[in-house]
This record gives sequence, structure tokens and C-alpha cells, in this order.
Amino acid sequence: MDVKSPVKESLSWSPFRVHGRELLSGSPFMGITRASRQLRFLRLLLYPLFFARFPCFGSWKRSRNLDRDQSVKSNISVNDPPDEEKQEALAREEIPIAAEKAHSFTYRELATATRNFREDSFIGQGGFGAVYIGRLKKNGKEQDVAVKKLNKAGHQGEKEFLVEVLMLSHLHHPNLVNLIGYCAEGEQRLLVYNYMPLGSLEDNLHEITPDMEPLDWNARMTIAAGAAKGLNYLHNEASPSVIFRDLKSSNILLDKDFNPKLSDFGLAKFGPVGEKSHVSTRVMGTHGYCAPEYGLSGKLTKKSDIYSFGVLLLELISGRRALDFDRGHARYLVEWARPMLNDRRSFLQLADPNLGGQYPETVLKNTVEIASMCLREEPNSRPSMSDVATTLGHLMSQKYDPSSASTGKGTHRPRPREPQLLDGSPTGTTALLNKDFEREKAVAEARSWGESWREKRRLSTENYVSINIDGLIR
Repeated sequence: MDVKSPVKESLSWSPFRVHGRELLSGSPFMGITRASRQLRFLRLLLYPLFFARFPCFGSWKRSRNLDRDQSVKSNISVNDPPDEEKQEALAREEIPIAAEKAHSFTYRELATATRNFREDSFIGQGGFGAVYIGRLKKNGKEQDVAVKKLNKAGHQGEKEFLVEVLMLSHLHHPNLVNLIGYCAEGEQRLLVYNYMPLGSLEDNLHEITPDMEPLDWNARMTIAAGAAKGLNYLHNEASPSVIFRDLKSSNILLDKDFNPKLSDFGLAKFGPVGEKSHVSTRVMGTHGYCAPEYGLSGKLTKKSDIYSFGVLLLELISGRRALDFDRGHARYLVEWARPMLNDRRSFLQLADPNLGGQYPETVLKNTVEIASMCLREEPNSRPSMSDVATTLGHLMSQKYDPSSASTGKGTHRPRPREPQLLDGSPTGTTALLNKDFEREKAVAEARSWGESWREKRRLSTENYVSINIDGLIR
């Protein structure tokens, strides 16, 4: 079938001035190639996003005469001494450079790759639109790709498309999905990624078919540790830092070895710059994962992502959805789990029945403890993503081997033992978990003395704000 390009031929044009140059949009222009037209189109739409992110840049630019040809200093970090103007200038320069890194495809190329988006090429549906599997040639070799096609009537649109291109052209990490390129031809908006053969975590955790094996404990820990590394990269290694804002099981894709890749960056935000503590924005995200303080105030921080990660970790442990309307009053995972999170003796009750008791009790308890820390209602008492990633990386290394387990199935033990880490574990981890266990006992005593819940929460926060999880790897 001959695939016709949907580019609209129009003689109308509108001038825009960027860096003192006039750019044209809306029609082909003599002497400008397709690739450069798409890049310029992308720049025109990315700049309003930047000005919305950095509103003071306009007045700042008028007072400074920057050399457009100066190379970007990528070694400047948002952790440098506060210099908001320097950070804003850096982000401004990186936006068009990042966009240039993405490969521009024609609509015809992607239609051919997906066999004209035939039904048998369809592999999924998301907020952005339909996803198709396709095959492209690269360096003489064929490569399987996933092509996301924007649904104009969907929840996400032009802005999310542009943010996705910007973010994934700028960010690179083994635990982030790899953006191969995009198409912005006429009204068509498409994104091209590496194909992930196992689909999403949601598919493998909640959409299990009779011919599928449930995720075992080792696979779940691989996913948890990898997702933590990806989020830590966004928070602490990317420059400028990024708040993901929509962490959930459907946005984590899995390769053939269950290595996770964070995907769908349409709602991502650059982190606060200078002395700012948060980013003010309209509340976006997914019910069941959204941090309570963000939902109430619209003030977005890295701690909002950490709360969402706690929900995800609890999801991996329990096998339950973050929000499941079929469960009635227990529809919210966090509300259902909260009583068990407050009683260490109940931690094993959180284990997914599909695990069949095949997990190391000590590691499961420690993982539940990390989830509990991430889900603390006071944002400042939640651990950093760096601490979480380090701890989960250590716990993941303690692989479960059913053949060497001498104590039987963990869920069948009549009386769980007090938590102890395996030989060779960091002493800091032992100290931290012992302290948290003592806290639980103190809280139980406080209840018997009749103290109110709010007072107990305050005392708990005061006792644990000073805990430094860096000791976990010592």
C-alpha cells in the first residue's frame, strides 16, 4: 500500500525570531531541508516551555550579551554554589542542543517500519496514544523498535510530546528508555524507542495470563534496584536535575533480563534551581502514587518522587495494584498496608501470595522497611534516592536460592524472627534497621500510654530526621 505523507501544504507562514533569526513555520521553505524544518519547529515549541520554566530569563537576557557559539559547559552541576542565573543560562543553551541530538524520521519511514500501523503491529496503549512494534535499518542491520503515535483526543498532547523529546534527548542512563528519534510532520507526532520485549512491569505483575510465570523474588529485586538507580540519576546526577512526577508500574519497561527502564517523560519537570525548595505546578500524576503533600499544595519536590517509589516498591512486594477499585474499602494499596507497615511483626503478611513463600525473609523485611521510609507522611523524613538506590543494590545482591533455603517457605513460619542481615552486610544497615525496630516498640508503648496519633508522628519524625542512611554501605 502506498503510504502518503500527511504533511499539509500551505503557503501561509509566520515569522518568529530566535537568537536574532527569523524562522518560518507552517509550510515548506525553499532552501530548508525537511530535517532542519522539523528541528526549527521543535525549537519554536520548546522555547515557550523553557520560558514557562524560567520566567525571569527574559529580563536577564536583556542585560547580558551571550555568545551563541560558546560551547555548553556540561560539567556545571546544580549542586554548585547557588547561582540561579548561571543555571538558567545553562538550561537554556542545552534545550536546542538536546533537541538536535534526536533523529528526525519522516512519517513514511515509520509507516513502512510498522507496516502502515497495521493491527497486528499494535502492542499497547498509553496516555500518549497507541504503541506499535516496527523494524528499522541501522548501519545495515535491522532493529526492532517501538513507535508511539500521539492520539489527538488523548490525555497527552503537544506539550508532553515536546517534553519527552527534550528530556530523553538530554538524559542517558541504562535504566532510562532510549529515545531513537521522533516525527513531527504536519499534524503527526510520533516517538521511536528501543523495543522492550517483556513489556511493562504492570503487564508482568498484574496482567498475568495462564501461560505466564509470576515474577519471582530475584526478578522483583532486579526491577526495584534498577528503577531506584534510574530515579537517582534523574535526581542527583542529571544536570539540571529532573523530577519524574509519574512513576508507576505501567511506566517501567523491562528488557529480556528484567532490567527496568523508566519511560514516559511527558510529565517530567526540571528540578528547583538556586535556593528554591520546590517547583510550583498544577497537580499531575496517577491516583494511588501521588504524594499527599503534592496533591494538596501543588508543590513538587524530589520527595514527591520518593513517595511514588515507595508505592511502587510496595506494589512489587505485595503484588497488589496501587489503586484497585475491585477491592472496595481496601482499594488504595498504601492505606491497606499502613497498619502492617507500623508493626514489624506483620511485614511478612505483605508478601505476594504468587511468590509461594519463595523469598528470603530477612531481605523482604528490609525491603518493606525501605518502602515504609519512602512512604512517611512528612516529606523531609523520607530518605534520598541515593540512599534508597544504594540500599536496594545491596539487598538485590543477596540472591534467593530455593535449593539452599534450609528453613522452608517464609510465609509458613509460625513466628517471624527479629530482622538480621546476612553475613557480610554493612554494619550501618544493621544499625539502621535495629533503630527502626526500637522505634516501633517505642510507638507501641506510647499507644498504651494514650498519646495521640499526631503526637506520635511528630516524635517519630524528630527521632528519624537525623538518621543518615549513608552508613548502610560502610
